[in-house]
Amino acid sequence: MNTGRDPRYGHLTWEWKRGIRSYLHPLLFVPLYKVLAFLHLDTPLVMRKAPRLLQSVFAAVGDLYLYKLSAVLFGDNVAKWALFSQLANWFMIYCSVRTLSNSLETVLTLVSLYFWPCMRSSSRSSTVSRKWGLVLAALACAIRPTSAIIWLYVGLLEFSKERYKLKLLFLEVAPIGMLVLGLTCLLDRIMYGTWILVPLNFLKFNFLSSGGDYYGTHKWHWYFTQGFPVMIFSFLPFCIAGIIYSKQWRYACLLAWVLGLYSVLGHKEFRFVLPILPIALIFSGYCLAMIEDPGLPGYKGKESSKKRTNCSLKVVLAVIFLLATNIPMSLYMSLVHQRGPEDVMNHLAREARHGKVKNILFLTPCHATPYYSVLHRDLPMRFLDCTPSEERGVLDESDHFLMDPVSFLSEYAKNMSLPSHIVLFDSEEQKLNNLLNSHDYREERRFFNAHFKVDRELQASIVVYVHTRQ
Repeated sequence: MNTGRDPRYGHLTWEWKRGIRSYLHPLLFVPLYKVLAFLHLDTPLVMRKAPRLLQSVFAAVGDLYLYKLSAVLFGDNVAKWALFSQLANWFMIYCSVRTLSNSLETVLTLVSLYFWPCMRSSSRSSTVSRKWGLVLAALACAIRPTSAIIWLYVGLLEFSKERYKLKLLFLEVAPIGMLVLGLTCLLDRIMYGTWILVPLNFLKFNFLSSGGDYYGTHKWHWYFTQGFPVMIFSFLPFCIAGIIYSKQWRYACLLAWVLGLYSVLGHKEFRFVLPILPIALIFSGYCLAMIEDPGLPGYKGKESSKKRTNCSLKVVLAVIFLLATNIPMSLYMSLVHQRGPEDVMNHLAREARHGKVKNILFLTPCHATPYYSVLHRDLPMRFLDCTPSEERGVLDESDHFLMDPVSFLSEYAKNMSLPSHIVLFDSEEQKLNNLLNSHDYREERRFFNAHFKVDRELQASIVVYVHTRQ
């Protein structure tokens, strides 16, 4: 059982204990927290919202460079529609402002691609700009080692086109790569207290030992048949048309390369392929621009001689269709679906401010709630541990609970002091209701969570039980 406490309170997940995460990404938010503390604005509400606001700034930079990259490739008219596609896509709305490392990786990928000569339509990009591209690509790999999948493709393409190959390798790639690797290793040495090579640990866990499979696997074709189509959603036909008519095979092959290599891994998640979603949306923008101007193939920013009067209605209908399908989806997924964990933590944070909470037990799948990041109180809290075992087939604490909730809680009540509050989903509440009542717990609050199931049985609501004798 994880207590997640130290003298400063908070919780470090098992990834940090095994050294497969670099401190580079969290470090970006440290100055923000320091400024808030200096200005005495570090209240729970501000501490929850401020990181998202900072990430929204990063996302805006990504939007800017998506426009600039699209303009370099196809001209300003396509860039306008590519930006529309980026801003209207439901998954970008849902994910781009979340403080996931994948969100920052996506921004770094977009900015870096703009500086690589092999990924531009013209060869006007200088060696200096390519160095910027290398720096940003190295930072993306430092934050998410799997980003190397993208940059292996881009690097090989650049190497094949480069006249001075040894110069590229020994005067640009090697120095920049070693510099970024050295600085991140130094940072991790300071934070971990020992020398540690995060990319190597990450490689061992996710690729050599298939540790990610511990959290579930999908069929090899999942990214092609479900994952990526759900992400791009109603932009998919526009993306396919854009690929066909634009004939930008470098980027089309990059999409196929990334989806193909990620498909080899057993454990799959939507966010893993987030960095290539904007590329697909650039193709969608090309298609929309082509609907507006049928003379677009080969278009480089000059006005088409063809009249657009017959196409204006098609453009309007396409925009209405895309907005009508993506905006409701983004609002539902961002504000309604699976909102229960955040609502329950906001409730417990309010109760804690009034001294009504002494300690909390979460009988939920591990990491199901925002935990201390919302509570911001030094209170004892426990949740079911799901640290991957070194041996295959060994069940974790969360698995034991889900297999037999009644026996698990009964054993817990014998060996541990009962908490003032227990949080669980309604799917487990039905099995534990009698046991909770026998130990003097009553339902305090119930929060909506979801209308349909995702990975496991339906978790329609999340419930807070309070001990009546405390």
